[in-house]
Amino acid sequence: MPAAHRKPRPRSLNGGRARTAATLALASAATVTALDGGAAHAEPELSPAQVRAKVDKLYQEAEAATQKYNGAKEEADGARKKVDALQDEASRRTESLNSQREKLGSVAASQYRTGGVDPSVQLLLSSSPDAYLDKASLTERVGARQAAAVTRVQGELREIDQLRGDADDTLSELRTKKADLEDNKKKVKRKLGEARRLLARLTPEERTPAPAQSEHASRSAERADLSHAPNSRAKAAISFAYGALGSPYVWGATGPSAFDCSGLTQAAYKAAGVSLPRTTYSQIDAGQRVPQSQLQPGDLVFFYSGITHVGLYIGGGKMIHAPNPSAPVRVAPIDEMPFAGATRVA
Repeated sequence: MPAAHRKPRPRSLNGGRARTAATLALASAATVTALDGGAAHAEPELSPAQVRAKVDKLYQEAEAATQKYNGAKEEADGARKKVDALQDEASRRTESLNSQREKLGSVAASQYRTGGVDPSVQLLLSSSPDAYLDKASLTERVGARQAAAVTRVQGELREIDQLRGDADDTLSELRTKKADLEDNKKKVKRKLGEARRLLARLTPEERTPAPAQSEHASRSAERADLSHAPNSRAKAAISFAYGALGSPYVWGATGPSAFDCSGLTQAAYKAAGVSLPRTTYSQIDAGQRVPQSQLQPGDLVFFYSGITHVGLYIGGGKMIHAPNPSAPVRVAPIDEMPFAGATRVA
């Protein structure tokens, strides 16, 4: 019988169902395996060193966000003060303008009352023609000065309105920027929370394999460090930093009981009579740059490529700094982070 006329072999329904069931089972197993693998990948088993590295990375990201937030806040505060000053100046000048308007109104009213009399008749009727002429000349000069004053103040008010509008626009931009930075900081804080949960699994010894220098040991070196300070301002800043040992790290804090990294250095030099800007990336430009090989006690030392961390050098390869939320203000070697530069401000 030709092949074209052969009937196709009936398919087994049971066999098809078995193959389908097997396929679904394999797919399901693969899905479960993938999900299990994904879950394992989301929270892998990390060694103590890996946990510490992850926490350090997250702290660095948080520090960068904090410095940007501090900068935006500083600019916003400055702009707000500028707006307040402009508003006060506008109010003062408006009062001056109103006073001049009142004087002009009095002159105008007087001229209106006498305006119906021809000047030649007024001269004829005047008992003192010379006095009349002097008065008329004086009136013209005073009127011209008042008109010029009004024109000048009006121009100034227009300029103030323009500046105030520019300041309002700037404040609006800064509010938007601060909102973005706040969102970024919240994301970083969520990461920090996750890292801290991982860190909580470690023993205290595993969390800090090399214990930080104790406050007692730090203070025992104070006399030597201060004796090597190059001048009185550097000595005063270092002394303040020693007094801050043990203070907690708090976002955006500048003392007196808590600090972030740039808040500590700003407060230390404020105590020495030196005004520093608020952020790390501004402080690095606040003095003379010096190479690491020429560091002196009192120099500001900066870390990471983005200039996101700062400490106060005290000599002997060490600094006092506010590390991060997991550690208070303390003494630490400057080689524990990637060195980015140094500045001498005193």
